[in-house]
Formats: sequence, structure tokens, C-alpha cells
Amino acid sequence: MKILYAVQGTGNGHLSRAMDVIPCLQKRAEVDILVSGIQADLELPFEVKYRRHGLSFIFGKAGGVDLWKTFMSNKVRDIVKEVNEIPIDQYDLVINDFEPVTAWACYLKEHPCIGLSHQAAVLDIHSPKPEEVDMMGKFILKHYAPTDVSYGFHFQPYTKSIFTPVIRQQIRHQTITDNGHYTVYLPAYDDARLLKSLLRFGNVQWDVFSKHNKVPFTLKNVNVQPINNEKFISSMASAHAILCGAGFETPAEALYLKKKLMVIPMKNQYEQHLNAAALRQMGVPVIKNLKAKNNTLIDDWIGSDHIVSVDYPDCTQEIIDHVLDAHT
Repeated sequence: MKILYAVQGTGNGHLSRAMDVIPCLQKRAEVDILVSGIQADLELPFEVKYRRHGLSFIFGKAGGVDLWKTFMSNKVRDIVKEVNEIPIDQYDLVINDFEPVTAWACYLKEHPCIGLSHQAAVLDIHSPKPEEVDMMGKFILKHYAPTDVSYGFHFQPYTKSIFTPVIRQQIRHQTITDNGHYTVYLPAYDDARLLKSLLRFGNVQWDVFSKHNKVPFTLKNVNVQPINNEKFISSMASAHAILCGAGFETPAEALYLKKKLMVIPMKNQYEQHLNAAALRQMGVPVIKNLKAKNNTLIDDWIGSDHIVSVDYPDCTQEIIDHVLDAHT
């Protein structure tokens, strides 16, 4: 059997999950890999046969997605060309992690496409939802990468087709310690905004991983360094707490590592607000932004010892076997 595994490359979460999913697929079939997107900082340790621009969301610097840059970076003609060029007829099955090029190629050519993504889970009617519904955001999530049938990953298994997060082996093999620092990953904020906020809390040593800076530096109690996968994992494993966006993989890894967690969902990113609703329901504190009006909430979090307990077993192979057995 020959499988095309297509992965969204905007951000690092999909690629982090792919590191564990791909070896499981390779035990069952011949696997080619496609990655589309231009905002990731991780490189897969596998041969990627197809690299495409796809439909990328561009991170801004003030806490959200930069809608104008996102619009300008996505040229319809180029996307249509990429969709038409993918030789999906060469594959018995396409497994898709929220990747639009292959999803639409399959849709237009009526080729089987199985969704295996976090997005499938957040859209499920049984998953937690925020009080305010972003109709445009919901529409984009639903139609961005259409699939015939979908399986999802979420912070909790809300239905039989939703699984707990895939925690990559790099995280599972870490020795968990507490060096007292707070690890920060907020890629939608630039360094100036992060410093303005974090320097207010002089009693905390902040270890910031920045998407907007290539040169490490330290200002008072804030250490800023470029994103590096190994250093980031080490920082999380040895942290007292983690402050990050309301994505999926980083909060899931923080919970698995038994770290105190606070999240800030990106503006103009409905998926993150869905994640925030689920995390809030579990007891994780959520704030809207880094504005001074939220200082008290951050102070309360810093002074708290509350850690949310989760059970995320290592069952990726069982999940892959379940999906493949159902569709081959």
C-alpha cells in the first residue's frame, strides 16, 4: 500500500505530531510526505518528497495573525497550480493533517482523503466552544482542508473519534525538573511587546523563545533567544511554568510535563479560541492579551501552584492501526 501523508507547515505543531505519526505509518505502508506552508521552524527528520507554499497564515507582532500579509502571501493562481500538480492518483490513500493542497486535490478528483488532525476535533459538536462564535473563522476551519472522513486529536477524548494528543518522543524522554524559570513561546508578539509586559514581573525569570529575533540577548530578568527545538524542549522540561499561545501541541506538551500553564489565544485565529475554551474548562487560566489590564491575572497565576493533571498515553501506533484498518 502506498500512502501520501500531507502535513500543514504553518507553525510547528503539525510537524511535531508528524515526527511520531510518520514512523507508525511506515510500519504499515510505503509513505511519501508532503509539507505545505512557510511559517514553521522545525524540520522533519524524514525525506519530504513534496514541498509546497500552500495557504499560509502569517504571524503578526501584536498578538495575532497578520491578515494583510496572509492575504498577500497567498496567490490564488499559484495555489490552483499546486493543487493540479499533485499526483494523488499514484496513492492508495491520502492522510491529511489540515493540509489544503492535497485536500482540495482529492476533493476535485474524488480521491479518498482521511483527515487526521487537531482541527477535526475542535470542530466536533461535542468539543468545547467559546461564548463568541467567529462565523468566518468557523467557515475557514471547516473548508480549509476538506476530507471524506476525519479523526481528531484534542486535550480530552470528547468522542470515540477524538484521541488524546500525540506527545512526541523527544518530550516523553525528557527528565522533568524545576529550575524556577518560566518558559515563554508567543510567536504572534514581537520582542518589544514581550519585554514591555514581562519586565513588569521582576520576581520571575522569563525564558523567551522568539520568532522575531536571530540573536540571543538578556535584559534584566528576561532572556530572549531564537527558536531552537532542542533548547525549547529542554527549557520546558526544566521550567516551573509555561506561558504560550493557545495552540495545541505546546499546551499539550506542557500539561504532559506537569507544568503550570497559562495561554493567550491569538487574535484572528478561531482555532486558538476553541482551544482556549477547552483549556479553560480543564482549569487552565486564559487571558486575552498582554495588556496591563491583565497584570493582576498574571500575578495571580504566578502566585498559584495549580497544575492541571492529564493522562496522555503513548498510543500513536494503535491510533494509526485503527485508522488504516478502517479504510484499507
